[in-house]
Amino acid sequence: MSDAGLDQDGQKPKGVFSTLMADGDWMYTKGEYKKAIQSYTTALTLKPNDKTCYVGRSKCYLKMGQSENALKDAEASLKEDKSFFEGLYQKAEALYYMGEFEFGLVFYHRGQKLRPQIQEFRLGIQKAQEAIENSVASSFSVKLEIKGDLSFLQKDEERAQPIAAILNLTTEKKLQTKKTPKSEKTTKQLLGEFYSDKKYLETLLKDEDLVKGKTKSGERLQDVIQGCLTYLDSCTEFWNQERPIGAHKKERKVKQNNCTKGHSAPSETVQFLLKSLDGIDAELTSGNAEGSLMKAEEVMKVVQGWSEKEVPNKKEVIGSLHSCIGNALIDLGDMDKALEHHQKDLELAKQCKLPDAMSRALDNIGRVYAQIGQFAQAIEFWEIKVPLVCGGLEKTWLFHEIGRCYLELNRHEEARAYGVRSVAAADEIADEKWQMNGHVLVAQAELKLGNVGSGVFHFERALTQARLQEDDSAMNVIQKALDEAKQHLPQ
Repeated sequence: MSDAGLDQDGQKPKGVFSTLMADGDWMYTKGEYKKAIQSYTTALTLKPNDKTCYVGRSKCYLKMGQSENALKDAEASLKEDKSFFEGLYQKAEALYYMGEFEFGLVFYHRGQKLRPQIQEFRLGIQKAQEAIENSVASSFSVKLEIKGDLSFLQKDEERAQPIAAILNLTTEKKLQTKKTPKSEKTTKQLLGEFYSDKKYLETLLKDEDLVKGKTKSGERLQDVIQGCLTYLDSCTEFWNQERPIGAHKKERKVKQNNCTKGHSAPSETVQFLLKSLDGIDAELTSGNAEGSLMKAEEVMKVVQGWSEKEVPNKKEVIGSLHSCIGNALIDLGDMDKALEHHQKDLELAKQCKLPDAMSRALDNIGRVYAQIGQFAQAIEFWEIKVPLVCGGLEKTWLFHEIGRCYLELNRHEEARAYGVRSVAAADEIADEKWQMNGHVLVAQAELKLGNVGSGVFHFERALTQARLQEDDSAMNVIQKALDEAKQHLPQ
């Protein structure tokens, strides 16, 4: 075998890694997350510790609903640099979508402290606090792993790690607010089903022989148990500040009035939906689009048979299923049917006045139109989506994609305008990659408009960003375009 493709250390050239990263980024922006994951995974075989690559793959996993895989990659990106803000944001996002709202809140705060200018952290803090507030009185809240047994004392490392994670988080998250004295009755009302966990841990703490032991990782059981109790106290304090106990009583009373005698039914319904959606996503992720489609259609039939009383947010659930079916059909190449389902998702989102669901549907409809080359229609729906976008990263991507569609339609002034907006949004979040993409778009539009000097300027800015990222593939392409543009400069 020839060694021509290897460098002096016997490794594949860095350009191969950069190309794989660029492919992954491009597939991600197109919504082809499985292909993006393949590119990122191959890239990691060349540079196993590349934190940006882990973040890229984590984003893909999150888009496909694989929150646990997203969390693993986010943590991998932080292994060597705990202050890597992109990794912190991804970890916070993964925890949030796993339902670990309190833990997610910790990392949103940590990221904001490091990069206060990035509004995604502020928005993350806001949504995590709202999620905590909304889930306090719900019987579907995230449950602690510790129950009335000694399962956490097993030598199995997987059982020990969640407890260690709780201890680490509570140790790092020192609450600055003063604790207000609360009666045992108030604590019981705030903690709900967690109250029995708290009492059980307090009982364990009194066992002198037990607390002297250590976990497999070497932590004292006394510290672990105390850490869990501190965490529960922190939750109690936070929930008491966010929503007074009177609000909990009122909400529970309303929920009781709305529930039928078979009060276990909602729990079973939610469990069914969560399990079904996980199964649908798993099939799509594994490349089995037909299986994903079949499952989604089966669940749709079940949900359509339920009454509004059984599922108050029935329309919202059906909208999500239309979105799942549409995504499966995109993978199967049936764009017409995919479009129909994403349009139904949009109609239901409008009826229910759900901005996030509307944004999702508009995004998918635009994506379908762009993939089949109907750029004017893609622009139409994506421009409706613009006011619904809050995050800087999503904003810079959306502006860029709209700009590229205008470029395809030879509407160069509009392409330039959206390119400038994309650059501005990327500047707000200090994202070098999207700064580069935005400058390339503006440069291309400027050249089409005959503004060679401005085009050269933006290509040079893009080249600078590519160098900062050490992206050899992008550097080569941009340098070539820059050289060609300079040939048209007036002498």
